[in-house]
Amino acid sequence: MGHVAVLGAGSWGTALARHLGQKGHSVRLWARSPALSLAIQKERVNAGYLPGIRLPDAIQGTSDLAEAVSAASSVFFVVPSHGLREVARLCAGLLAPGTAIVTATKGIENGSLMLMTQVLVQELGETVAAGVAALGGPSFAKEVALGLPTAVCVASAQKERACAIQELLASERFRVYTTDDVIGVELGGALKNVIAIAAGTADGLGFGHNARAGLITRGIAEISRLATHLGAHPQTLSGLSGMGDLVLTCTGDLSRNRAVGIELGKGRKLSDILAEMNMVAEGIRTADSARALACHEGVEMPITTEVYNVLHQSKPALAAVESLLGRALRPERD
Repeated sequence: MGHVAVLGAGSWGTALARHLGQKGHSVRLWARSPALSLAIQKERVNAGYLPGIRLPDAIQGTSDLAEAVSAASSVFFVVPSHGLREVARLCAGLLAPGTAIVTATKGIENGSLMLMTQVLVQELGETVAAGVAALGGPSFAKEVALGLPTAVCVASAQKERACAIQELLASERFRVYTTDDVIGVELGGALKNVIAIAAGTADGLGFGHNARAGLITRGIAEISRLATHLGAHPQTLSGLSGMGDLVLTCTGDLSRNRAVGIELGKGRKLSDILAEMNMVAEGIRTADSARALACHEGVEMPITTEVYNVLHQSKPALAAVESLLGRALRPERD
């Protein structure tokens, strides 16, 4: 077995690297910033993203992409969705067929409307990216890094690949399930961030638990509507990478997307909110691509549409809520 490469030294990439290192795997953690990779290598901590959490000696920090991925047996892509294509393109030619390729990035690419696995196949080639897998499920980075109990799901069209990654990741505190429903896992992971912004906005407006529960429930309804239209299995959306991830992101205090929504609900401008953040809230970009994908496919997604209007059309949060509540009455299962 070669080493494991983790590309992206944000909170989630660092948490995955730490988990793999704790399991005894040799890990190369790639950071775009040479200063960050040097700090990880020398100080054994990623102070900007997971302060106070020591990284095992099995992790080698690097800002050299070729050094990170060359001869790796597995490569985890954990960069923001808008940067995935560039990083994958730089990796093309460095990865050998048979390398396990995994995306832990959750999003839908703006413009192309492609899922992250589709971007990887396009940039790396079908030979290298055969059986590309997606990791999903309710998993705050800080809690994974602290070794708190977590359950996730890994999806691949190749059962052998999914099972190999399951074995690579699984531990007594990190339970991993497998599925062949890549579309369901990816869309559940991407779209829950949009609904979490809506739930946070309701919290910021002071609407209480009833509103939050309603948004979560109707949120999973519209996520399922689009996902099943595109070929996902309905059960996937009631599982870890659907309802599980949605509940966590809509209710947890560690959720960046919910935090953005809370501030929007308080009446703050998006530009001011983003100026104070050093991490990416994927739901902001995904709201744009999710709305475009839904329109392209002719699927109704009213919550996603109103989140898009608040984020990208400067619609007041209260007006967006009123638009949702004022829609024509209908049966629940429609």
